Amino acid sequence: MIHPSALVDPKAELADDVEVGAFSIIDAKVRIDTGTRIGPHAVITGRTTIGKNNRIFQFTSIGEEPQDKKYAGEDTELIIGDGNTIRELCTFSRGSMQGGGVTCIGNDNWIMACVHIAHDCILGDHIIMANNASLAGHVTVGDHAILSGYSLIHQFCSVGEHSFTSFASHVNQSIPPYVTVSGEKARVKGINAEGLRRRGFTSEQITQVRRAYKAIYRESLSLEQAIEKLTEMAVDSSEIRPLVDFLNATERGIIR
Repeated sequence: MIHPSALVDPKAELADDVEVGAFSIIDAKVRIDTGTRIGPHAVITGRTTIGKNNRIFQFTSIGEEPQDKKYAGEDTELIIGDGNTIRELCTFSRGSMQGGGVTCIGNDNWIMACVHIAHDCILGDHIIMANNASLAGHVTVGDHAILSGYSLIHQFCSVGEHSFTSFASHVNQSIPPYVTVSGEKARVKGINAEGLRRRGFTSEQITQVRRAYKAIYRESLSLEQAIEKLTEMAVDSSEIRPLVDFLNATERGIIR
């Protein structure tokens, strides 16, 4: 299961059925669980934990030091969950001490070629990141978000669950759940209604999301007033609660 040309440190912990391709390098602190396949010429280093049934393609760099000038060799970590597809030339960094020391990627994510995930990013589940999408440090991405090709997310921004960025969106403030953004300087375009339908949201639930969107973007309310209104709506509409929690937590403000 391990190609003779691969260099796997004897201290690395690999499940018996892990596949490692030709000329790949796996360092001492790496742990890889059952069913995971590593392609050729991959480099997996640092304190990196990779879960079950992941597919990691060739020429990836997983668990390298954070690209942060404050990094001073601390024993930080990268955690990758189960069932992820990680395509060619992706680069994922470990965390930094300033961000809690951990970069974390959840389960069943589809991460296409040349994606960069920087230090201290936290990704949920069922996320799609298309070719050349990049996350700066300390970015959070919610479940089922879709980042189209060449989307760029500024550090400390949050990308809400079920949100969508169009091609080459440059995002310098947080994107609330359910919202679609577009443009070199990203602007809101509406809700991700088609994505919600595909994920089983009912017509009534989508209507409630539209009402919440209008409260944020169409009723000339301050953000505080919008949060107050959404809090009242969330009493009867559970799908609104993620919006309330997101708006209360985001550090960089939202795209408006």
